[in-house]
Amino acid sequence: MISRTLHVAAAIAALALASAAWAAAEIGRPAPDFKAQDLAGATHSLAEYRGKYVVLEWNNPGCPFVQKHYDSGNMQKLQKEFTQRGVVWLTVNSTNPRSDDFRTPESQRAWNLEKHLASTAYLRDPDGAVGRLYGAKTTPHMFVVDRSGVLLYAGGIDDKRSTDTADIAVAKNYVVAALNNALAGQPVATSSAPAYGCSVKY
Repeated sequence: MISRTLHVAAAIAALALASAAWAAAEIGRPAPDFKAQDLAGATHSLAEYRGKYVVLEWNNPGCPFVQKHYDSGNMQKLQKEFTQRGVVWLTVNSTNPRSDDFRTPESQRAWNLEKHLASTAYLRDPDGAVGRLYGAKTTPHMFVVDRSGVLLYAGGIDDKRSTDTADIAVAKNYVVAALNNALAGQPVATSSAPAYGCSVKY
């Protein structure tokens, strides 16, 4: 009986640890701090950007949903617009090195140049630590953090769950709306929405 009880307790503990590892960041709570390296090997942390609004954008160039927003130029346009307004935009790739979608820093740098990426930094997360910290499930999966480090928005980039570039023009962009609300000193009207896209290749 004691042995069985210990096995049950161990199973519950393991489940709790697994749940904690995938516990999504919570709206209205401090966003989890992290450290990750960019393509040049420089380390970035969320804490260093305290005092600025921060966007976290999960990325995988092999995903058709990511391609929708990059081939159209939509994501780069948003990156450029909001970084010019003082927002820090961090693009994060949590693809496992064993995945067919994994890119070396050199390959990723070439793609970024080809697509005219305009984010503040492109961060590598090959062990998936940052992605799991936020509960990032898809590419793209978007998060907006306020100047005090509190999570304002988490979810899909917009309300059109498709790979059709024509849908971008008629979509409601939740990230744009959240940033515009925040920058104007207003409450974020929509703080969460279903994320859509390809699964993150942990």
